[in-house]
Amino acid sequence: MPTPRAILTDIEGTTSSISFVKDVLFPYARRALPGFVAAHSDDPEVRRWLDEVAIEHGSMCKDEMIVETLQGWIDQDRKHTALKALQGMIWKAGYHDADFTAHIYPDAAPALRRWHESGMPLYVYSSGSVPAQQLFFGHSDAGDLGPLISGWFDTEIGGKREAGSYARIAEQVGIEPSALLFLSDVVEELDAARVAGLQTVLVDRREDYPQPREGEAAHGHRRVDSFADIQLPD
Repeated sequence: MPTPRAILTDIEGTTSSISFVKDVLFPYARRALPGFVAAHSDDPEVRRWLDEVAIEHGSMCKDEMIVETLQGWIDQDRKHTALKALQGMIWKAGYHDADFTAHIYPDAAPALRRWHESGMPLYVYSSGSVPAQQLFFGHSDAGDLGPLISGWFDTEIGGKREAGSYARIAEQVGIEPSALLFLSDVVEELDAARVAGLQTVLVDRREDYPQPREGEAAHGHRRVDSFADIQLPD
């Protein structure tokens, strides 16, 4: 593998456990939604997203109905822009109130710091909104990791299983796709990145994937159990 000039990493299942998002962040947002909307419904940014949900459903006129719809979307794990935006606002309050910190695997933070100190630019690409990503890294179990990251990408750049998304990221980063290494736990995302010309590594954590994905299950991607196993050529 040629030495990459930059690293692009996923979050959920890669730097951080899948269970943290599903067992901590989503339930927190679900519980907090009614009170948050009641307290902030006149805020222009909050109102913008509430109205988008109401318009999409046509007949909604009460905030209580909108909240119920949003809570249903959380239960369905729906990737809707309005929901992601409102969740991000709620999580911001939770992080700042120290209600929780973001889980990060013990091997991930030292690797990110080591790569950053070596001069390797680091980028994040996640289905969560950029503000949510920044909160996540800024309030991690390992402290504020935000300064390590050179840039952030969410699905506004495109879907994570679409090769074009990775081509656009490489273009925005300003390097050839072949010089960008993508780390993810999702094989289909890695497939798309490989089509775009990126280098790829499957991060196959036992905590999230008890059955190792080897051979055909890895689709030919280099596979590691943790960031400690990622050895970059000199």
